[in-house]
This record gives sequence, C-alpha cells and structure tokens, in this order.
Amino acid sequence: MNWLVLVFFAAVLALAYASLNFFTVRRLDEGTRVMKEIAGRIRTGAITFLNYEFRVITLIVLAVSVFMGVLVGWYVAAAFLIGATMSSLAAVVGMRIATYANVRVANTARTTKKLGRTLKVAFQGGSVMGLCVGGFALLGLVIVYVVFGLLLKQLSIENVYLVRNWLGIEFSPFTMTISGYALGCSIIAMFFRVGGGIYTKAADMGADLVGKVEAGIPEDDPRNPATIADNVGDNVGDVAGLGSDLLESFVGAISSAVILSFHLFLSSEARNAGMTTSMLQKMFMYPVVLAGVGVLACVIGIAYILLKDLSEDPHRELNMSTWVSAGLTVILSGVSCWLMFTGQDLTGLDFRLGFLSPWVSAVLGIVAGVIIGLIAEYYTSYDYAPTRSIASASTEGAALTITQGMAVGMRSTMAPVLVLGATVIAAYGAAGMYGIAMAAVGMLAFVSTTVSVDTYGPISDNAGGIAEMSKLDHDVRAITDKLDSVGNTTAAIGKGFAIGSAALAATSLMIAYIFSFSPPDVNPILDVINPMTLAGVMVGTALPYLFSGMLIESVTKAARKMVDEVRRQFKEKPGILDGSEEPDVTSCIGIASEGALQEMKLPSYMAVIFPIVGGFVFGADFVGGVLIGAIMSAIMLALYCGNAGGAWDNGKKLIESGGIKGHSKGGPTHAAAVVGDTVGDPLKDTVGPSLDILIKIMSTISLVAVALFSRYNLFSWLSNLF
Repeated sequence: MNWLVLVFFAAVLALAYASLNFFTVRRLDEGTRVMKEIAGRIRTGAITFLNYEFRVITLIVLAVSVFMGVLVGWYVAAAFLIGATMSSLAAVVGMRIATYANVRVANTARTTKKLGRTLKVAFQGGSVMGLCVGGFALLGLVIVYVVFGLLLKQLSIENVYLVRNWLGIEFSPFTMTISGYALGCSIIAMFFRVGGGIYTKAADMGADLVGKVEAGIPEDDPRNPATIADNVGDNVGDVAGLGSDLLESFVGAISSAVILSFHLFLSSEARNAGMTTSMLQKMFMYPVVLAGVGVLACVIGIAYILLKDLSEDPHRELNMSTWVSAGLTVILSGVSCWLMFTGQDLTGLDFRLGFLSPWVSAVLGIVAGVIIGLIAEYYTSYDYAPTRSIASASTEGAALTITQGMAVGMRSTMAPVLVLGATVIAAYGAAGMYGIAMAAVGMLAFVSTTVSVDTYGPISDNAGGIAEMSKLDHDVRAITDKLDSVGNTTAAIGKGFAIGSAALAATSLMIAYIFSFSPPDVNPILDVINPMTLAGVMVGTALPYLFSGMLIESVTKAARKMVDEVRRQFKEKPGILDGSEEPDVTSCIGIASEGALQEMKLPSYMAVIFPIVGGFVFGADFVGGVLIGAIMSAIMLALYCGNAGGAWDNGKKLIESGGIKGHSKGGPTHAAAVVGDTVGDPLKDTVGPSLDILIKIMSTISLVAVALFSRYNLFSWLSNLF
C-alpha cells in the first residue's frame, strides 16, 4: 500500500506540474490581431475534428464495454472505461495546449528575437502533453489497483487464482481487469492515431501538391486554402495521436509484466518450484513503482530545462532533458528494486542476478530506447550522410530522390532490430520472461520526457506557419524554422522510440498470451511447425502490409479531395493568388475532417476485429501465429516508413536552408525534394505510427479474448465432430 502512495504522488505531481505549465503558457501574449485570428481558426478546427471523432469513438467504446461486461465480468468493463477515459483526457489536454502554445511561440520569437526564450515556450507547451501521458496513465493504474485490487480484494492471495465465470471460462480476476484497462487505452490510441494520421497527411499533401508544386507559393502561405487544415492536422495527429499512442504502450508494458507475474506463479505452484506469494505481490507491484519513479524523474528532467536559461542550441537542450530523466530513472528504479526485493526468497524464479535482476532488465530497456533514438537521429537528421545523400539525389530529379529515400529507409531497419534482439536476449538472461516485460517498462519509464520533446516539434511547426501567414519578419521565421528543423529530428527519434517500445510491449504481451492458454504444469510453447500456427504466421506477416495499404489509400483519397478543392478555389477565385480575395479555409477543414472520419473506420475496425474472428474460427494457436507474424513484419515496416519519411522531409529542409550549393528553395532540385517529402508524408505520419498501435491492440485484444476462444472456436468444434 505504501508503494501505491508513492505512485499516486507521482501521478498527482505530474498532473499538477502539467496544469502549472498549461496556465503559464496560457498567460503569455498571443501577439497581433492577425496572429490571434489564425490561431483561433487552427484551435477551432482541431476541436471540431475531436468532437466528430469522439462521436465515433464513444459508440465503439460503449459497445466493447458491454460485450466485455457480459462475456467476462463487470469489473473488466469498468476498467476498460477507465482506460479509455484516461487516454482521452491525455490526448484532449495535450491537443488543447498545443493549439494555445503555437501562437505564443511565434509571438515570443517576434518580441524577443531569442531562440532560447522561444524554445522554452515551445518545450513548456510540449511538457503538458508529456506529463499528462505519464500522470493519467499512472492515475488510472492506481485506481485499478486500489478499487479492484485492494477494495474488491482481487490482489489478496486467496483471489489471485483462476476463477470460472458463467460461461465456464477460467481467468484471474485482477489480470483480466488490468488487461481491460490496457485495452481501453488501446482503443482510444487506435482511433486517434489512424484518424489523426489520415487527417494531417491529407491536408499536408493537398497543401503541398497544389500550393508549393503547382502554384509555386511558399509553404504555409496564407493564400493556400489548405494551410489552416494542415496546421490543424499537426495537432490532432502529431500531438493527440502521439500522446495516446505512447500512453497505451506505457500501460501495455506494465500490464504484461503483471500478467506474466501471475502466470509464473501458477506455473511454479503446478511444478512445486517454490515461488512464494510474497514474491508474487512484489512482482505485481514493481512495474507500477518503476513507472512511478520514472514519472518523478521526468518531472525533474523537465523542470531542469524550464528553470534554466536555455542556450541557442535547441538540440543540446532537449537532449539534456532526456538524459537527466533517463539517468534519474536508472537511479530511482535501482533504489526501489533494492528496497522491494532484497531479502526476498527467489526460489522458482529465473532471477540470475539476484534481487537486482528486474532492475537490470529495466536498465537494458532504458539503454535500448536511447540507442534506438540515436539510430533514428543518424538516419533522419540532415547533419548526417543518409539524409544528405537524399538531398544530393534531388539534384537529379524526383525519381532518384524517391529511390534514394527508399534505400535509406530499408537500410535503417537492421541496427534498431539488432538492438531490440540483443535487449530481449539480455533481459531474458537477467530475469527470464519477467525480464523481457521489465525491459519494455524500462524503455517507457521516462515516456513523459520523450513525449514532451516530441510534442515540441509540431508546436514549433505550427508557430512557423502562423509566422508565415501573419507575414512576420523574416528573422521570426528563421527562429521557428530552426526549432522546426530540430523538431523534425526529435519527431523521428520519437517515432523510433515508439516503434521500439511498441515492439517490446507487444512481445511481452504475446508472451503473456501464450502463458494464458497453456496449462500451468507445462512449458508455455507455441509450436511454429503446427500447421495452424504456421498458417497464422503467414497471415500475420501479410496483415501489416494490408493495413498499411489501406491507410495509404485512405490518405490518397482524402488528399485527392483536398487537391480538387484547392484547385477549384484557385480557378474560381483568381484573386486569391494576388491577395485580393480571401481563400475559404473552412471548406478544407471540413473535407479533411470528413475524409479522415470516413477513411479511418475500416482499418481501425479490422485491427480490432481480426484477432477476435480469427480466434473464434481457428483457435488460440492460429492467433498466436498471427501475433508473431504481425509483430515481426510491422516492426520492419514501421521502421522503414518512419525513417524514410523523416529523411525525405529533412532532405527537403536541407535544400531550403541552402545546404546544397547552387540549389535553393523554389528551384527544380527543391521541387524534386518536395515530391519525395510528399511521398514520405503518409509513411512517417500515418502508416508508421499506426503500425505501432496495430500490433499492440491486436496483442491486447487477443490476451483479453483468449480465455474465450481457446475454449470455444469453430475449428475445435468441427474437429470434435469428426
């Protein structure tokens, strides 16, 4: 109980600090009348889209909660609703502050002409999203532990064993409850990521293809009707979507560690291996405690940056926040592990490094997360050779720009996968299966700082758009462009981190899934040469490609409507280009919103329904194979999409900054780079991030439903008939 008090304190502190930063940013001046009007349009567009999206999400959430309440238990449905609420709150608060911070960042650049001062406002705005991700995730977990674990006594020793519900399904009440909480977070993340990703890229592509390529006007030019919609998309996709995504990974990793603890205990009892109930309680609690001290470390890391005078090097300052948070997480989690596990009976466990084994596994995850971020930076920053090679290829036309970007993206997949593989092996060597789950928790323990750094990017991007549309001085745009350029790199690092954490979280959830339908007295093994499992692997490998194709097609359809609308306005209102007529930005926002809402449904429903249908038709072995194939395939595809898209984007920015001698903004080389950037847009901001959610939501749904379809499925029924 004392440890839960610490975690609750961490959650409240994070949310209190988020509130302080929220209102501190709100009190800053918005600038000129024109700046206020533009920011108001962006804010209204973002809120309008969220309202439309919540109408769809609410119906799905209520339907799933009723389904879970009837088939499993009311407490699982209640935990599911808590998860959905926490994820929604984080996304909405983060999106709101982003739409308030953008104009204040632009105005700070206008009034101070100081990059360091402007950086502080952008990062302070981003920190609200980051702190809300950690704070709301922990708050929901504390509610689940206190209400269901303690008050309803699901964590008491006599109640941790399997129970049988009215359908004859056996499960542990608490592990099923925390799975329901994780699933609630997953559902919200799926719709925010997919819907927001389609919205932002449809608007971005529409604005670029007609504005920059056809009309030859600058990016974020106020004459472009799609510009406001593009800026709205940065908030709903790259802020709300990102936050709900990583919150879901955070919760999924913690829940997988808790579920694995329970199954390791059952397995030990079945074999008389000697694992004690006291040790089980510690293993239940340590992932949450690790998350709590990680959030405390992030509060300190974020405050360290915000309380000091920042230099003119935004990249160094942002990295410093990450390093401080990660370093403190290592120290605090080590102290917590020592206090919790020292003197405990480790009999029956694969804790090969003694009582510090869980901490060592968590540190491995932290180190892996940092390394994967550095690898993403190498492949996507224009300070390094891969992205510079794309910019150089643009001098020879769009075809070579695209070809070189594809090569860079494909080559970038090997290094992070080697890091992930080494982390899995080392974490297993330190603490067995529990160690793999703890590595996932460790990688996500300082998620609040990671999200803060990542969210700073779209806020800075929006600030640059407002500066352009408000026709502020060139030196203002120079400051916001510098911040935006660093933001592109931090976004690519964030995407790499999100992919890596998703891979570890999904892997640990898959391990928990295999334990869930395996008898406690045998080693949990998924036989890949079983024809049903092998068929599942084949189908699962293809699934991310089908999902990605659907998303790209959805973006293309929505972007085509946007392109047609912008062309129509330029044709029917020729005065738009000479400034004598105002563009109709409302129609573009409406097209992007309607297109995203319509196009997000099919891929989102497929991700939710596919493992359930597959399980009730073919059984648990088939779904296990699907999870293996989908996770392995999605990791590679997401890395490729994220890094190739980020490199294309920064290759374009290198040309715009004069980094390629003799070539500048507006020339044929720049036009080729714009084409590459446009090709990469749906890859890095729609497909890549959505693949993270795909594998996590499939793993979570499978884990919740396996108790049902491992017992009731069509294939087993037909086999018994014959």
